[in-house]
Amino acid sequence: MRRLAICLSMMVVLCAVGCATGRSVVKPGYDFGLIERVAVVQVDGALRSNTARNQVADYFNSELLERGYNPTERAQVEALLSEQEFQASDLTSAAGIARAGQILNVDAVVLVNIGSFGDEISMTAKLVDVEDASILWVGEGSGGTGSTVGTIAGAALGAGTGVALGGSRRGRIVGGAVGGVLGGVAGQALSRQELTATRKVILKLCRDLPSKVPLRR
Repeated sequence: MRRLAICLSMMVVLCAVGCATGRSVVKPGYDFGLIERVAVVQVDGALRSNTARNQVADYFNSELLERGYNPTERAQVEALLSEQEFQASDLTSAAGIARAGQILNVDAVVLVNIGSFGDEISMTAKLVDVEDASILWVGEGSGGTGSTVGTIAGAALGAGTGVALGGSRRGRIVGGAVGGVLGGVAGQALSRQELTATRKVILKLCRDLPSKVPLRR
């Protein structure tokens, strides 16, 4: 029984490991050396909270910074746009994108859309020139977190642990209770798995984003 518990523990760990894929396209002939300051102005779609949106924006800022761009901090972006009563719907027009660029004093803006966020994560992102609203770069990526399987495995681990410890009906009852707790904990802990999976997706998605400096990878 103890071997069963160990095997189930390993299963929980392995369930947290996901894979990611991504691709992107760059505007032909554009000189990305012209871009200095950039800002992630929108993270829209299937996310639970503003905190999650900020985390996604921070990951993109990390990629931009590593590639030699100068990204504006997320809180500052939100504060400046809010101060000027700028609405997200304004980003659907060239005039709105130009206004966002003026407010933030940036050369280009990044727009991110989260198609799904859970067991499966999918997103798209694009870098847009604030002068003419032309798309300079667009990428898409997807990946899995294994969250549902991890939760089930957590419950199974608890049940297996109860059997291993007790073997009796009482042991199984205790194991079931532990399993419920572990399953719930696995569900709560998915935020960490989601962050890991999100990071992987963004890395794949930004793989072909032009860099102004040599990448240290």
